[in-house]
Amino acid sequence: MPQMTSSAARVIDPILTAIARSVAVQSAPVANLLFPRVDVGARGGRIVSFSNEHFKLYVTSRAPGANTKRVEFGYSSDAFALVDYSLEGSVPIELLQEASAVPGLDLAQGAIMHVRSLQDIEREKQCADLALNAASYAASNKVTLAGTDQWSDPGSDPFGDITAAREAIRSQIGVRPNVMVLGPKVVTALANHPDVLARLRGGAGADSTDRAPATLVELARVFDLQQVVEGGAIYHNGTDFVDIWGTYALLAYTIPRSMAAMGSPSYGYTYQLSGYPIAEEQYYDRNTKTWYFPVTDARQPVLAGASAGFLITGASA
Repeated sequence: MPQMTSSAARVIDPILTAIARSVAVQSAPVANLLFPRVDVGARGGRIVSFSNEHFKLYVTSRAPGANTKRVEFGYSSDAFALVDYSLEGSVPIELLQEASAVPGLDLAQGAIMHVRSLQDIEREKQCADLALNAASYAASNKVTLAGTDQWSDPGSDPFGDITAAREAIRSQIGVRPNVMVLGPKVVTALANHPDVLARLRGGAGADSTDRAPATLVELARVFDLQQVVEGGAIYHNGTDFVDIWGTYALLAYTIPRSMAAMGSPSYGYTYQLSGYPIAEEQYYDRNTKTWYFPVTDARQPVLAGASAGFLITGASA
């Protein structure tokens, strides 16, 4: 079985790397929203965090010849250390039309995309573990619903709960949350809640019977948010399929990557080694008679400002 030549590898590796990066943009939708990627040039550094220093009232007047006051945006807190994540896609020679053939771009692309999909499920789970850890939030930024308070109960008050969460965030960071992430069961409960449907379909107090469930766009509009996102990713724990975002609701103030790169305050970031993920040079293993396509990433998600989030546990039964 011939190995791919160095010249051929130089041609195909950049193409596969581009494919790996494009999949990263499309996958892990909630992780990309709550923890936008920020490129860093080294595997270690300091996390940029934010405090009430950003909201102090400064007197900026100055007398002739006096020094101008200075202010810093963001400060260094804990250290970050990027972790390398590597996984290989495989193409057995039995899948090739000719045993002596080198996998073409289509088969290589399929292997890379499968690997990136698995890596992004892992990243989505890592970010969910950070976001859904109640211990990370102050008492003012979390609540647990139970019984008739859960939004799956038609007598519950989701508008009161979400309004309180919005105000809790605004009172601490000066702006209201712009996104809300809901687990799949929470989406169903909120989209069919009689109070939500009444406000959308006919005003408060209107009959919501037999009305179509609210869409995510409508939920964003009725709750005055830029975006409502369903955390629909699942994983298999060896026995069952599990919803990564469970029955939680999370409100947060977050910003696009372009602004995050400038160091603006936000709920979270994913520190990503510049130029990654990368598709490494593929290789052939005689023992398994298989071509392997390694993909490596280097990243660390961090919760930079828990005060910019509000966690609702048990939003639905």
